[in-house]
Amino acid sequence: MLHEEPTKKREQFVYACIDELVPQNHLLRKIDRVIDWSFIYDLVKEKYSPDRGRPSLDPVILIKIVLIQYLYGIRSMRQTIREIEVNLAYRWFLGMDMYEKVPHFSTFGKNYTRRFKGTDLFEQIFSKILQECINAKLVDPSEIFIDATHVKACANNKKLEIKAVQEEALFYEEQLKKEINEDRIAHGKKALKEKEVDSSDDDDDDNDEPSDENGHGEEKEIKVSTTDPESGWFHKGEHKQVFAYSIETACDKHGWILGFTVNPGNLHDSRTFKGIYDKVKNPELETVIVDAGYKTPAIAKLLLDDGVNPLFPYKRPMTKDGFFRKYEYVYDEYYDCYLCPANKVLKYSTTNRDGYREYKSSGYICEHCPYLSQCTQSKNHVKLVTRHIWEDYMERAEDIRHTRGMKELYDQRKETIERIFGTAKENHGFRYTNMIGNERMKMKAALTFACMNLKKLARIMGSKPSISGHFCAFFLALHDMLISRMKTTKFCFTA
Repeated sequence: MLHEEPTKKREQFVYACIDELVPQNHLLRKIDRVIDWSFIYDLVKEKYSPDRGRPSLDPVILIKIVLIQYLYGIRSMRQTIREIEVNLAYRWFLGMDMYEKVPHFSTFGKNYTRRFKGTDLFEQIFSKILQECINAKLVDPSEIFIDATHVKACANNKKLEIKAVQEEALFYEEQLKKEINEDRIAHGKKALKEKEVDSSDDDDDDNDEPSDENGHGEEKEIKVSTTDPESGWFHKGEHKQVFAYSIETACDKHGWILGFTVNPGNLHDSRTFKGIYDKVKNPELETVIVDAGYKTPAIAKLLLDDGVNPLFPYKRPMTKDGFFRKYEYVYDEYYDCYLCPANKVLKYSTTNRDGYREYKSSGYICEHCPYLSQCTQSKNHVKLVTRHIWEDYMERAEDIRHTRGMKELYDQRKETIERIFGTAKENHGFRYTNMIGNERMKMKAALTFACMNLKKLARIMGSKPSISGHFCAFFLALHDMLISRMKTTKFCFTA
């Protein structure tokens, strides 16, 4: 039977409580149950005048508006305001009635520029939400997964310039330089000079690279965006070459995001590792799980010296096909030399500026070796094998990798840190950004990760209905009962 719904209901007046119109299992209800948003007043108190100027928009509403944008992956603030105008759940979350005018879409941008720019407000909001997760005993900081993902910058790839810049100092540079000189002196060599040199200190130091007065290495030419100079030119494998930001992130084995850093896209993960590690380091930390990009002697030393186990993956040797692998050259620790597959000795030659000891064979002996074609193609028939002065730490890390249970632990990366990046890109607009500058990217990352933690916390801890919801339901039920009785009762009016 054909049934037609009349359109007169559009003009119908309804007596209703806005709290009743929002389902009890709605995500925003759950979020409101687990977080007391009054902490925002304390964070922004110093940014407002106590007795001058006109009354401002409630800062809690201001922050909640941008949280709605990042919670639901809405692309722009303009579109967010349009959604709030027609969505009762959003209005309920902001504490607005059905007829209250929603703030203009430029309100948040103006407040950011005038009040919040140059502050760590959004990182504090992220930290507050994370602390709520910790207080609920949901976070396990003993095993931390660290990785980085790239977010396409708001920059035209064709608007760039080539600049010569000096390579940034590594976080371990001073310590490495000190130990290099100690190692050279222990082997009867001279300490390396700080200033740039054209020739080596010794006749066997020809492989040493020159450095500037600060020891930061040579200048290099990089591509710099004229639109967003703080981004970096990113190119990896078959990826498209773009200007991007690298968001280095840490999480625990349950997928709770513990910290993040924002870096230009052209910086390698191993260079930026210490920044994120310092943020998430804690007394309970036992193991840090990272991918092959972090497998360096400096990171292994940093973690092991702090009593933390580094868990690196297996990395395939990069030797050309048909040649001996490096592990086929055996290191003799007692005599400080290497033995080749032909059982010949490679003696210590020098320690270069990168921290590698060089061990060389005798060209006269190797010239007649039957394995020469599998060993080296050098014109003087000398085989060179290098060993980092911190190679012992890499060997300890390799022993940890072979410990029982570590393979299963490393496999959890796809369920933790990689899933976080996938969710952020798919649901929260993290594939690219319309923000320009490192500072605004920190805001985007902080709000995105805060919302992701908030959603997990709400779904776990926010299932209990609120008292206000019970009261409103009771009031409406009483109202319906009174109306029904009035319809069935005859009233007599007398003059």
